[in-house]
Amino acid sequence: MSRPYGPHILPSDITPEAVFMDRRRVLAQGLAAGALLGAATPLTALAADAAATDRYKAPRNARYSVTDTPNSYEEITGYNNFYEFGTDKSDPAANARNFKPTPWTVTVDGECEVKGSFALEDLLSPQTLEERVYRMRCVEAWSMVIPWVGFPLAELLKRYKPTSKAKYVAFTTLNDAKQMPGQRERVLDWPYVEGLRIDEAMHPLTLLAVGVYGKVLPNQSGAPLRLVVPWKYGFKGIKSIVRISFVEQQPRTSWSHAAPNEYGFYANVNPAVDHPRWSQASERHIGGGLLAKRQATLPFNGYGAEVASLYQGMDLRRFF
Repeated sequence: MSRPYGPHILPSDITPEAVFMDRRRVLAQGLAAGALLGAATPLTALAADAAATDRYKAPRNARYSVTDTPNSYEEITGYNNFYEFGTDKSDPAANARNFKPTPWTVTVDGECEVKGSFALEDLLSPQTLEERVYRMRCVEAWSMVIPWVGFPLAELLKRYKPTSKAKYVAFTTLNDAKQMPGQRERVLDWPYVEGLRIDEAMHPLTLLAVGVYGKVLPNQSGAPLRLVVPWKYGFKGIKSIVRISFVEQQPRTSWSHAAPNEYGFYANVNPAVDHPRWSQASERHIGGGLLAKRQATLPFNGYGAEVASLYQGMDLRRFF
């Protein structure tokens, strides 16, 4: 439901929306709109429509939108964690310009009845598209409010008929060092892998995003398809997804493998559990400047009413 959501962001903290990216490059990515198509809608027709307006025609889902004012488009697309394009927050915007998110194929496999490799345009129809304004939290103690365009992950997963053995869903990012210069460095064990428990994946808040601010998802934000789980830390938001696997055992995810004492599988926002190198008790909203007043971090990033029941009886200090 739509509701006041923690301390409100002051209008003075928000930069006016400005398209800092080159318009022609953004429009060229319009072909990534294939994620929105069903068989009845030609890919070229929807891409042309998106290019003509530079926006998706996606209604806002008020039930799953916070009332906070979103960050500007420039802030959202200029301050990113996407190690495939570099470790600095500004690296993805600078290094992802030549990345080609179309054509795109996603493989679905594992414990499901329907499996195979699918063109992105076959994954879902445009009727399921919607905009949701989510409050996002990074493990480094900063936050943003982002208007994503996408569709519920559950709507996609149900089409592939997971079996009773499917306890988790694993996601894999493209592994292509020619296009992704960050993969030439051994920062992580590539390709990037993330995962959710099946009930987390099926939760109505969990979104597959194909756009932001009504525009085609920029390369540095995870084009053409990324995961958005608003009650978890940002490293759960795997980008440029090429594989979705239904598995019986908890997948070995990239960060929980690289630094298991710092990044747990569940990654639920818990202000009572500090990261070994910084506190999680408060956060700074991007856009307010370095002198902006910090605000208290909310359990489950403020989505506790919707998701706390998923973890009833679990020790959230152990399963972090």
